[in-house]
Amino acid sequence: MLNIVLFGPPGSGKGTQAEKIIDKYKLVHLSTGDMLRAEIAAATTLGLEAKTLMDKGELVPDAVVIGMIENKLAGNKTAGGFVFDGFPRTVKQAEALDALLEKHKAPIKVVLSIKVGEEELTRRILARGATSGRADDQNETIVKNRVVEYRTKTEPLANYYTAQGKLKDITGEKPVDEVFASLCHEIDKVNSNKGLTPSVP
Repeated sequence: MLNIVLFGPPGSGKGTQAEKIIDKYKLVHLSTGDMLRAEIAAATTLGLEAKTLMDKGELVPDAVVIGMIENKLAGNKTAGGFVFDGFPRTVKQAEALDALLEKHKAPIKVVLSIKVGEEELTRRILARGATSGRADDQNETIVKNRVVEYRTKTEPLANYYTAQGKLKDITGEKPVDEVFASLCHEIDKVNSNKGLTPSVP
């Protein structure tokens, strides 16, 4: 099973690249936000528990999110793998995810981190805000704070996965297709024995 963690700050193009990876490798997109909404809509036990907490303004515990991921794994047993997007966000979550995937004998194969400089990120998000109408994409101070917050939170995670030899940094300040080719190159290196046709970077 090809399991991938995809990192990228706001404005890095992570959403676009996630879609392209999922389409090419026929993987299941695993977004914690989407999962929470789906579990709540389906009124599952975990969904109801999460909704109760969210209605109180409390954070959903890691154990609940891990439970939802396990449900997703169980519901997609024929999947070729998953792209984890938005999770893990902390080292504790990464450890819990590793333990869960070890139980399923399907560890994370590679962690792809799209790197874009802060000036370029700010420029991209402000440009997006000019057309999207999103207020938080139009305030430069808020945009810069979001980027700093991302860096602060993901740095320990980068160290965690670097220690496992799984982290691969990808330059995101190139055309979309070039970034995608670089991502595919790293994926194909860990997936070369799975019978998939390697991409030409």
